Amino acid sequence: MGFKKYIVFSALFIGVIFGYTFSLELGDFKVTLFDISLLLPIAVWIIAPLVVLFIATVLHILFYGLINAFKQRAIEKDKETMINLIKSNLLEKNLPKRFKTKAFKEMSAIISQLKLNVRDSNFSSSDSELNFLISNIQDIKAGKFVSDKSLKLNERSELSNQNLINKVNEQIDFSVEVLKKSENYPQNIVKQSFINVINEKSMTTVKKLYKNIKLDKDLARRLFEKDAANNEFGFTSEEISKIVKDLEYTTEDYLALARNYESILQPDQIIALFEKLSEEIDASTPAYLHVLFEYEMIDKVREIIDTTPEGEYTSFKALLDLKDAGKHYDLESISYK
Repeated sequence: MGFKKYIVFSALFIGVIFGYTFSLELGDFKVTLFDISLLLPIAVWIIAPLVVLFIATVLHILFYGLINAFKQRAIEKDKETMINLIKSNLLEKNLPKRFKTKAFKEMSAIISQLKLNVRDSNFSSSDSELNFLISNIQDIKAGKFVSDKSLKLNERSELSNQNLINKVNEQIDFSVEVLKKSENYPQNIVKQSFINVINEKSMTTVKKLYKNIKLDKDLARRLFEKDAANNEFGFTSEEISKIVKDLEYTTEDYLALARNYESILQPDQIIALFEKLSEEIDASTPAYLHVLFEYEMIDKVREIIDTTPEGEYTSFKALLDLKDAGKHYDLESISYK
């Protein structure tokens, strides 16, 4: 029974009892308490307890109804706060949230220790802001740059980092700007920007920017491949030498470098480059010998290896012996290790 129906039917019931007892003409009844006398019809005394009970019941219902209303309001507020906690979690933000109900406090303590993710590409909820947020997050993870400022990404989060990666991949001019101010961006953003510039910009632009970043072997390899394909505006031997000296190249790295340039540099250029390197860095000597063999400078090879200990450069010594015996092998079929 609803609260309104209870009031109506209770009032009717009290009225019926009062009307019936009053019709019996039972007279009056006097009550004296602490020198205070009260004379009322008996019909009134009969319904008085019913009225008191009715009022008490109504007050009881109103009191607990009010308490339940406050509880329900707290639940609704906590539900809204929980949605905000989920949004913060998705944005990789650790923002404190205050809850009023025990159940939501326990739930928030659990969620705060988790990293939420959305599996369903067709995510939908009754919260339009949450739907918008998740749609943007899915776009970012799919490789699309999202520029909406209302997203309010945590700049130190993986999500923000991925969004920057997407931006440099979409906007080559932004990649150039990143390289101009590389100290302001994470290393992986700088690296991806440089890869994009190598792939899409001219060698002239690359040469202006490569000194702004800390090269690793992978970036150097890409840089040298770009240089080899655009040698008309490429590096000088001195520039190549300076780059590799900073990277602690191994013997294999120097051999790969020699193979990269041997088809595009003039013989005197590549020989001069690796001769200079071999004088300064022992690990580059096998690459120098490789270049000398490539250009059939056998006497120079013999001059170098004849002065080395018996167990050093054995592969080149074996190749030299084969040539002396009139047998010819492709350089790539010989191990230089």
